[in-house]
Amino acid sequence: MPLPSFALAVANLADGPHAVVLSAGNLLNLDSVADSLKLTAPISTRAVLDDWDRLLPALRAVVASGDGEWTALSDATMAAPVEPRQILQAGANYRKHVIDLAVKHADIANGRTEDQVRAETADLMDKRAAQGDPYFFIGLPSAVTGPYDTVTLPAGTHKNDWELELAAVVGRPAYRLSPEEALDAIAGYTIANDLTTRELVFRRDMPEIGTDWLRAKNAPGFLPIGPWIVPKDDAGAVSAMRLTLELEGKAMQDESTEDMLFGVAELVSAVSQTVQLLPGDLILTGSPAGNGMHWGRLLRDGDVMTSTITGLGYQQTPVVNAS
Repeated sequence: MPLPSFALAVANLADGPHAVVLSAGNLLNLDSVADSLKLTAPISTRAVLDDWDRLLPALRAVVASGDGEWTALSDATMAAPVEPRQILQAGANYRKHVIDLAVKHADIANGRTEDQVRAETADLMDKRAAQGDPYFFIGLPSAVTGPYDTVTLPAGTHKNDWELELAAVVGRPAYRLSPEEALDAIAGYTIANDLTTRELVFRRDMPEIGTDWLRAKNAPGFLPIGPWIVPKDDAGAVSAMRLTLELEGKAMQDESTEDMLFGVAELVSAVSQTVQLLPGDLILTGSPAGNGMHWGRLLRDGDVMTSTITGLGYQQTPVVNAS
């Protein structure tokens, strides 16, 4: 699969984890050029994102010079590319996904056909996109894991699902941004797989309280991210990226960001009306159609998910049951 031409990441090298830059299939250890970057080693990717506007051109210059210690990508293993302070997660943001869910949960036998449910939900989605607001909830940094790490399904659960998402990575402090300002606060983009335990989404003991995203989405390792943070200028058109998740070689999700109800700029602006965004924060932008609930096929022991997004590389995530 093609690599990004330039990206920020964290790699496990011979002497441990290091912040690195990818270029031409090789990794530059940023600690080896700390003086050139006017940073103190050990350098973290969050420290780079804290000063992104200054450091991005400096990183490009150091890479062009060829200075520093370089390692072949094949000699390293990739870790999660950042330790975020905040994870803001958009829900119900892909039109077809919401329509499919409505059909799944509708009482088709009660005088309504599937076509009627689809048409009614499509109309609601059009109205929401025109007049509504994005929906967000919060994820925990403790759920983050690397792009190739094994995920252990929580003990006693049976309905664990995948949700491939484009994640925007914040590159400067920001609050109450307009949509026109929003992308200026974004350093770049990465891949996220926002796993969900479906039987924990709704509280049976207290239905009126609604969804319980804390229990459903924040098990250890339930948010593989990375491997790369690709700067927005290197990532291509964010409005036309292809998201594909394969399970055991079969494409389960395969959709374009064109199907979003709210684009990345609208999402970043909306969440910034409430949240003071900080460098390194992740803003997940929703998952397209094709989740396990749609297919009637959920995650099980021994599965391997391969997740790709145009221009951002890929993840490969094995799944095991709790022992």
